[in-house]
Amino acid sequence: MDKVAIAGYGITKFTKDDSKIESVLLNSSRNLFRNSPNLTQKDIDAVLVSSNNNSKYLSAILSEISGIQPKIAHTVESLCNSGTNSIVAGYSYIASGLADCVLVSGAERYDSPGQILEWDKFRGEFKHPIFWASIFSKAYKQKYSIKDEDLALVSVKNHKQSINNPNALSQKEYSISDVLNSKKLTDDLRLLDCSRPCTGGASILLTSEEVCKNFTDSPVWITGIGQKTTSASFTKNLTFDNMESTKNAAIRALQMSKHSVADVDVMELHDAFSVCEPMALDSLGMTQEGKGMDMVKEVYETENTKINPRGGIIGSGHPLGATGIAQTIEITQQLQSVAGKRQVDNAKIGLVHNMSAASTSSTVLVLEN
Repeated sequence: MDKVAIAGYGITKFTKDDSKIESVLLNSSRNLFRNSPNLTQKDIDAVLVSSNNNSKYLSAILSEISGIQPKIAHTVESLCNSGTNSIVAGYSYIASGLADCVLVSGAERYDSPGQILEWDKFRGEFKHPIFWASIFSKAYKQKYSIKDEDLALVSVKNHKQSINNPNALSQKEYSISDVLNSKKLTDDLRLLDCSRPCTGGASILLTSEEVCKNFTDSPVWITGIGQKTTSASFTKNLTFDNMESTKNAAIRALQMSKHSVADVDVMELHDAFSVCEPMALDSLGMTQEGKGMDMVKEVYETENTKINPRGGIIGSGHPLGATGIAQTIEITQQLQSVAGKRQVDNAKIGLVHNMSAASTSSTVLVLEN
């Protein structure tokens, strides 16, 4: 099986702009080509688009407006982890020998509604993620004696870290008091506990080992992949205080990479809501169950940016189709030591955690330089 490299990337600033999704896709892919001076349209074997706007012929449209005529082109939609799902699809094409060079582009608009499971009528008034986030927050707090001000620290940390990310939606620091006094959405969720949908795009270039040398002197390798879908509806979750699909995906990704979780130097976690970050740390095995919040406090107090250095989803913004790709770009930059003020010292092994719908589906990637 051929090794698969990340050989290039491009990203747009995450905003509330009213740009057409086709334009966002084009801009991030153009940035990728600008960053890869040896890359031409003829080099691209496959174009994969990650988006929840799956009513459009986006992979073919991006190919045409970019001047690419790929052998393979299609769109990947899997709610919030569409981006990493598209990366896994691109990896598979290269590993199988069907392609040597794959362009993966993700994009979303600020007003993307995502998807609502029509048969989940039990959700009642709260048909959007706010409902499961409230359940997760209540369950996690009760089981592990976590307070609202503890969870608020996740938002404080990630907004602070996003200031060093020029592409982040948020460029403002908040205090714990600011988070606790922000608009109350439910008994367990406030506005600043939440990530925000936005307009943004991210593109990544995947290549075979043989081809990558044409485009970069510092490839980053995808050495571990884990994916698990437990269900569509979160009523099938075994509990609401951990992420079962994340546990499974992490085990598989780490086994494939031949590393342990202790080897990971830097990580991008899917903090769609403040409770998700400590829960993810627990479920990935970074901490003992219920101790994720202790790790968040420790890295914040020591100014260690190894968890969500770009500001996570809370600080960076959440353009659904682009999020997993943007997370992967951040870890790639960290491993290449080009992350500027966000740089984590001596980062050699990185991890990406991307999930959908109350962690009913999770993807974990392990990257190495």
